[in-house]
Parts: sequence; C-alpha cells; structure tokens
Amino acid sequence: MTTLQTTRTAPAQPVVRSRRPTPAHPSRWLTLGVLGLVSVYFLAPVWWLVVSSTKSNSALFNGSGFWFSGRFALLSNLQDVFTRQGAIYPRWLLNTALYAVGGAAVSTLVSALAGYALAKYAFRGRETVFNIVLAAVLVPQPLLAVPLYLLFSPVHLVNTYWGVLIPSMVSPFGVYLARIYAAASVPDELIEAGRVDGAGEVRIFATIGLRLMSPALVTVFLFQFVGIWSNYLLPALMLADDKLQPVTVGLVGWQAQRGIGDAVPFNIVITAAAVSVIPLIIMFLSLQRFWRSGLSAGSVK
Repeated sequence: MTTLQTTRTAPAQPVVRSRRPTPAHPSRWLTLGVLGLVSVYFLAPVWWLVVSSTKSNSALFNGSGFWFSGRFALLSNLQDVFTRQGAIYPRWLLNTALYAVGGAAVSTLVSALAGYALAKYAFRGRETVFNIVLAAVLVPQPLLAVPLYLLFSPVHLVNTYWGVLIPSMVSPFGVYLARIYAAASVPDELIEAGRVDGAGEVRIFATIGLRLMSPALVTVFLFQFVGIWSNYLLPALMLADDKLQPVTVGLVGWQAQRGIGDAVPFNIVITAAAVSVIPLIIMFLSLQRFWRSGLSAGSVK
C-alpha cells in the first residue's frame, strides 16, 4: 500500500496595511462651507430674536444685537406681553390655534379623501382633475386673498371666524401629496381583500387607507398648520375686529402703533414674536419622524 502523507501548511499571515486617512475632496469642503453659510443665514434671525427678547427697550438699541447686554428682562417682557391692552395677546394666540388646528385638520381629511380617490379609483376625467390640482399648487396663495374677500363679502362671512377657516380647509399640495403616497403605499390587493370580506369603501378607507397614509397625512397637517399660523394677508383682509385676529395681524398692528400715544415698546413686540414661534418649533420636533417619511413619498413612487 502506498502511504499518502498530507502536508499541512501554516495559514497565511494577514497583510497589515497602514490605513491613511483619505484626504477630503475639495467639493466636500465646498459643500460643507455652503451648508454652514446657509445655516448661519437661517439661524441668525432666530438667535437675534431670542437675545432681543431678554432686553429692555433701552438696552435693545445699545450694544450688539446678537449678544446679551444690560438687565435680563425676559420675565418682565413676558408679563407685559400677556397683560397689555386687556390681555389681548392670549386671545390672539387662541384665535391662531383655532385657525391653524381646525383648518389643518379639515384640510388633511379632505386631502386624504381626494388623494385616495384619485389614486385608487378609475373614473372619467381623473387625470384632468389631477392636472387641475397640480395647476392649483403653482398658484401663490396671496393672489387668492382679494378674490376670496369679494366672494365672502356678499354672504356676510367677512369679519367672522369662517372667513379665515373656510379657505384654510383646502390644500392643493395636500391633495397632490396624498395622491402620490396613496398610489405608492396602499396596495390594490389589500383593497380587494377588504371588498371580498364584505367591507364597504368607507370602512376600507378608514381602516386600511388612513393607516397606511398616516406619514403623508402628518406632513400635510404640519405644512398646512405652519402655513395658516404664519398667514398674514388673508386674515388682515377678512378681519377688522381685534378679538378675531390671529397673532400675525396683531403683532403688525402693535408695530404700526410706534410713535403714536401709548405705543407698544419695540422689545414687547419682539418678545411676543418669539413666543408665537414656540408652537411651530414644538410641532416640528414632535412630528419630525412622520413628515420626513412623508416628504420622501414622491421619490419612492
């Protein structure tokens, strides 16, 4: 017999290579520089607003506007904001919350219904309706303020809550986003399965459609909420009563009083503006994980 001898070879030692950091490409530094400049451009006014709200009216015009100086007057400024003119500022905040929350909620529901129907039902004229929605997205909202005033004046909706709420209940961008997201995230197989189980169209939409479309609907609600909260032209035209005005119109009224009798000091106006931004920041931070996924719906489609 032939004896076979196997030779064992030692395992090869791994070659250790020194890793040198890859030098950053010039385009990367250019991108970081541009992003840094853009961040400073957007954050500088916010920082100025925060710093200025802690100053008294005299210290506001002395020293640097981007750093604290003088007495820390934030608490006294807040007290003056919420008590001036018979505590009208809290009323403005409540009015703004009513317009923003009510209008955004109804607008989100309407957008969900319209977007779901345009995405999942085949009917004559569907593409024409969607093209009209796209055209409405391109129309700047301030252009519609005067026509809405002329429409609401004969039916006595001017200087009422409905004069601001009704236009806020429709969002062409919300319909567009809901349609894109419904087409991408709501499978036709689930809808057919619901129909086979005997569920009606309303139940299918409520139990399947709304749940799958929730990220996009949160995005629609957030965008509409911000748009209504910061809207100025429409409520300025529609509302003449101070007790019905939102905070944007009220602050412009305070600013216009400068130099006239018992005018509101400039530091009080700035503090009131800073307070009005807080709900928007809270809304963005609390809903950011939803609206990020909602904004990416179009790219997924």
